[in-house]
Amino acid sequence: MQATVTHILPVTHVKRTRLLPASGRVLVRTGQKVSATDVLAEVSSQSPHVLVDIRKGLGLGRQDSLEGVMQHAEGDVLAKGDIIAQQKGLLTRTVRAPIDGRIAAVIGGRVLMEVDTKPYQLLAGIAGVVTELVPDRGAVIEANGGLVQGVWGNGRAAQGVLISLLKNPNEELTSAMLDVSMRGAIVIAGSCSSADTLKIAIELPLRGLILSSMTADLIPVALEANIPIVLIEGFGHLPMNSAAFKLLTTNEKRDVCLNATPWNPYSGDRPEVFIPLPVEAQEPAEIVEYRTGQSVRIHGAPLTSQIGEIIRVRPEGATLPTGLIAPAADVRLGNQEAVLLPLANLDVLE
Repeated sequence: MQATVTHILPVTHVKRTRLLPASGRVLVRTGQKVSATDVLAEVSSQSPHVLVDIRKGLGLGRQDSLEGVMQHAEGDVLAKGDIIAQQKGLLTRTVRAPIDGRIAAVIGGRVLMEVDTKPYQLLAGIAGVVTELVPDRGAVIEANGGLVQGVWGNGRAAQGVLISLLKNPNEELTSAMLDVSMRGAIVIAGSCSSADTLKIAIELPLRGLILSSMTADLIPVALEANIPIVLIEGFGHLPMNSAAFKLLTTNEKRDVCLNATPWNPYSGDRPEVFIPLPVEAQEPAEIVEYRTGQSVRIHGAPLTSQIGEIIRVRPEGATLPTGLIAPAADVRLGNQEAVLLPLANLDVLE
């Protein structure tokens, strides 16, 4: 039975294909060294439009001329609040730009404004070497180093020095643990349940934040953050698994890449922490079968985030403590206790 694989590796070879969502312009060349925040390619975003009714805003009829009331013409760039048109008299009426943008057209007493948007930029996400170009779409990057994959990210990327606030996997991040000495660093912490604490981390600003977990109500705050935030375990109050805890904390003070891309099971993209190292390594397997001797991470209370070893696989199914029959495995925990768990609650650490 095919297993879900999570990579927590002190040394490995990574190969990442980065692609634009549509055809654009590739900005790198084969053999070029890149950092996590370098732009590989970009594509112009489709600009949304806003229609402003000048006649209605000034209280004019269809036959009334707009001559003398328009303050701007087609092609002019306006900031939000700038006057587009004004009717002076006993009662002055004004129509202002509702957004930052450009006047794309003036037709029949209406102004069509084009929102000022920046092109979509594709970031490398890791530090490495460009080994292949995908024409008009992106590039392939390869590198060697340590790798820890997470389960959730807010879509941003950064590179910086790693600082650990974790003394044990069960700690919770508090505002008292954060100070200005951490500005520009990527910080490892435990779980987070406070919006104020998360905002302080963002506003310091940190370069990035690696959490074991956070409560689901903090998702809007994390998505609006201008720094990458990666969750290693998921949502709730979950401790960091021992393998990730050891690998990350023992690499404190190293330069790391934090790519908080959302987990996409179709493309294989996952949020991850990459630690560039000057070593030779092989690319890990992405598809494996459950087998005896594998190290696995457990999902589901009361053993969430614990790591164990498979001592027997039961693909034909077994009766679980809940009474359900499902494909399962006998797993030996760190305290040598053996438990029967459904395969759906296990992912293989490779």
